[in-house]
Amino acid sequence: MWETGKTSQIALEMRRYNLAVLGISETHWTQAGQKRLATGEMLLYSGHEEDNAPHTQGVALMLSKVARNALVGWESHGSRIIQNKEGGDLNEYYPMLCTHK
Repeated sequence: MWETGKTSQIALEMRRYNLAVLGISETHWTQAGQKRLATGEMLLYSGHEEDNAPHTQGVALMLSKVARNALVGWESHGSRIIQNKEGGDLNEYYPMLCTHK
């Protein structure tokens, strides 16, 4: 998604439809991490974490600037689930995105 500029297109569509959080499946990325886009959106991604992992599956969440500021923390759980933590009870995580087999 990075090389083709798809993240910029997704961010543009999020703003156009006034979305705060957008779940993205089948990202085909490995590892887990986060990237802040030049436009202010935050991209959280989770994929296979093994060495030499296949570029299959993977999920991501794109957060608007407002949603990004509400995020306290997040955890990756493999290539199919991301959990987030927003304000409130700091010991509670909420599943945000799962993909199908």
